[in-house]
Formats: sequence, structure tokens, C-alpha cells
Amino acid sequence: MKVCVLLSGGMDSVTALYEALEVHEVVGCLSFDYGSKHNAREIPFAKLHAERNGLVQQTIPLGFMDGLFESDLLKSGGEIPEGHYAEESMKKTVVPFRNGIMLAIAAGYAESIGAEGVVIAAHSGDHAIYPDCREPFMKGMGDAMREGTYAKIELLRPFIALDKTGIAKRGVELGIDFAETWSCYKGGEIHCGVCGTCVERREAFLLAGLDDPTVYLATPELPQG
Repeated sequence: MKVCVLLSGGMDSVTALYEALEVHEVVGCLSFDYGSKHNAREIPFAKLHAERNGLVQQTIPLGFMDGLFESDLLKSGGEIPEGHYAEESMKKTVVPFRNGIMLAIAAGYAESIGAEGVVIAAHSGDHAIYPDCREPFMKGMGDAMREGTYAKIELLRPFIALDKTGIAKRGVELGIDFAETWSCYKGGEIHCGVCGTCVERREAFLLAGLDDPTVYLATPELPQG
């Protein structure tokens, strides 16, 4: 199947790209600059992996989200909370309907470039926090994408039953150097080690029994989820 991959430059989407390269014909990669604090750190890795594989990568500007939406993940929002990814405070990082907006754009782009499917790296670890990563949403959005396009674009979610640990294991199997990915929501020069996504990243490598190639500002004892 010809597919377009949503490629942020994070662990999940980069692994999804290499997974897609194993089983599909990847004809395009889409990244979105929606005003998050870490977009500038993630997107260069998206470009790196796309170019390494001879793929077209497009970055879609969605600056209106930073200006109009309420979320601490955005540059217009408050401080990024620290602690475990599953904690109530991490809901402050939800960008309302982000995946719905991105998938709507991806469906139109995919049909325009002759793709038959869109790959998104949503995984089970996202479910507790993000409504637009849960299976009922994904099923509904997939139905809308299929019914709303002549090409009957399919929404492919290869990691929907995996958690971050499983993605880390799969990425290593695919030969990915995870030092060439970005997670930290704070968007500094190096990973902070204490925000929710850094904690999740550190925990994934630990539970997978893998060496973590990431450089962190701090590596205190991991909080309990």
C-alpha cells in the first residue's frame, strides 16, 4: 500500500516510519509546526530520517493553534509540568483535537499524492491523557477519512496495542538510533529528564532492558505511575 506517514521526529513516529518502510511504499511524510515548545527540536529529526530514506517531507505550519488554543504544550501556554506521564497534571499538555486537525490535513494530502493510507504512531500509553489517541476516536476518524475521500484513505495505526516500551524494542529491532529522535516537551538544548515525556522515555528504555542513548539534564529516580 502507498502510505503517507505522520512524522513528528519523536520516538514513536520515527519507529512508525521505519515500520512502514518494511511493509508499505512510503510516498510522503508530514510534519506539523503548530507552535509547541518542542517543535523546533523535533522537526529536524523528522527531516533527517525522511531525507536519509529518500522521502519527501513536508512541514505544515499551523500557527493558529498556538494563538487560539489553550495548552501548556504550546509556546503561548504555561510551564510544562513535571512527573509521570499518567499524572493528572499532564492533561495540561493536551492540545485540543490536535490529531483530528492533523489527520484531516493528512487525508487530503495523501489523496493528492496518490497514497492509499495514512500512518499515525498513536500508542496505548497515550490513551490515559489524550482523547484523540484513543481507539474510539481513531475508529471514527478513520471512518471519516475513508468516507470523505475518493481514494478511500485508510488510517493505519500499527502501534495502537503497543506501549512506549514495546515501541522502544521495535525501534531497536529496526536499527533506529533513538539519539536521533526527540521527546522532551520543554524543548531545551537537551532533554530535561523530568517532564512527563522524558520520564516516559527513560522508563521505556529501562523496562525494555535497553541502553538509553539520550543525554538528559537530570536523571532523578523515576516517579511511580
